[in-house]
Amino acid sequence: MRQMRRIESRRDEDWAMAVFDRAPFVMLSMVRPDGTPYALPLSMARAGRSFYFHCAVEGEKLDCIRAFPIVSLSAVSRCTPKFEEKKQNFTEHYQSAVALGRAEILSDDAEKIEALRIICERFLPKYMSHFDSAVKRSLERTAVVRVTLTEPPVGKCKS
Repeated sequence: MRQMRRIESRRDEDWAMAVFDRAPFVMLSMVRPDGTPYALPLSMARAGRSFYFHCAVEGEKLDCIRAFPIVSLSAVSRCTPKFEEKKQNFTEHYQSAVALGRAEILSDDAEKIEALRIICERFLPKYMSHFDSAVKRSLERTAVVRVTLTEPPVGKCKS
C-alpha cells in the first residue's frame, strides 16, 4: 500500500481491524469488466483476515469480481467535524482503515453457511434461533463472497 504522508496519523493492523469491526458499512471498491471504477457500501463481517458479504447470485458486484478479483476495502468508524477556536481552523477527527484483498465467490455450501452465520451473528445476534430456517429457504438464491486480505490493513486517526 502507498506510503502515508502524515506518518503520525498511521495506526497498526490490529487498530485498523478494530475500525473495520466497528464500522456499520465497509466500502468495497472494484473495477468493472470495462475498466471503470465501481464502489459501494456493504454490511460485512470479518473472521480473521477474511471479510464476508452476501448478495444476489447475479449482478454487477459478481461481474466485477469475476473480471478483476483484487479489491479495496475502506471504513470509517468515527467522524467528528470540529472548529478549533484557538487556531481558527476547520478540521475533522476520524478513525479510518483501508485494505487490499482478493475477492472470491464461494461455491461450497458449508462455507457459505458459515459465512452467513458470521454475518448474522455480527448484525442480528439475538435472532440466531431463526438462522437455520432462513438459510434453508434462501441458500440457493444467495451468493456469498469472501475477501481475503493480501497485505496488512492500515489505520489512520486524527483525534
